[in-house]
Amino acid sequence: MEWSDVRIFLAIAREGSLGAAARRVGQTQPTMGRRLRALEASVGQTLFQRTPDGFVLTDEGAAVMASAERMEEEALAFERQLDGRGSTLGGSLRLAASDWFGSYVLTPVLAEFARHHPSVTVELLTDSRLYSLARREADLAFRIQPFDEPDVISRRLLRMPYALYAHRDQPRLRKGGRGARLVTMNAAFGGMPDVAWLKQHLPEASVAFTSNNREVQARMCVQGIGAAVLPTALGDAFGELKRIDLGDPLPSRDTWLGYHKDLKRLSRLRRLLELLAERFPG
Repeated sequence: MEWSDVRIFLAIAREGSLGAAARRVGQTQPTMGRRLRALEASVGQTLFQRTPDGFVLTDEGAAVMASAERMEEEALAFERQLDGRGSTLGGSLRLAASDWFGSYVLTPVLAEFARHHPSVTVELLTDSRLYSLARREADLAFRIQPFDEPDVISRRLLRMPYALYAHRDQPRLRKGGRGARLVTMNAAFGGMPDVAWLKQHLPEASVAFTSNNREVQARMCVQGIGAAVLPTALGDAFGELKRIDLGDPLPSRDTWLGYHKDLKRLSRLRRLLELLAERFPG
């Protein structure tokens, strides 16, 4: 049994299909299928049931899942500890952040880093998924909540202010928001502080558009669809928008960065952390 085949097994178990698993590990779908068949032949068991909805673990597959995950933990620890001792600046760094934060906050910093360290390849992943630092899905992650994973070193990077924005040509908002239209977070993010702020201060306004994507909200606001609460780093980037002051400031949000403790000596990561500390001193 080869560890690389166990890695294939875990990817299929987590993704539920050969195609998604292939994208996760950077292989082709035919290769994934061939490697899975080789693994099943080597252990003499069928590990997955092939169904119209995807791949489902058999009883035998479910029985060895925990053991496979322990193998993964040890293999990844091996890789992290070796990488963490690397003193050269060459290599790659994978970062994970939300879409707007990556575009409007990190991009200028990463551009400067790339100019000073051309031998380092930086990959920035921008979506709402929480990438695992232990599984090396990301080397450095940025989140709006503190990290609670074991063995992760984290610190607060910055406190991001928010403001209410509208198109510059939009009439002044009436008290309570009567007749106003809003662009806001969708139902999945209805517990966000800015959503509660809008309900409190503009209870008579109607919701015109919702999205889980802050940049999409900003662009709909630019189109005049409605007023939106946006991080100031995002809202101020659009010249067509103006801030609206209702006399009560919006709640700000902390952004945290985190990385696995095994990578704390990784030179290219340390250089990036130093640059981030310079640009965002607290």
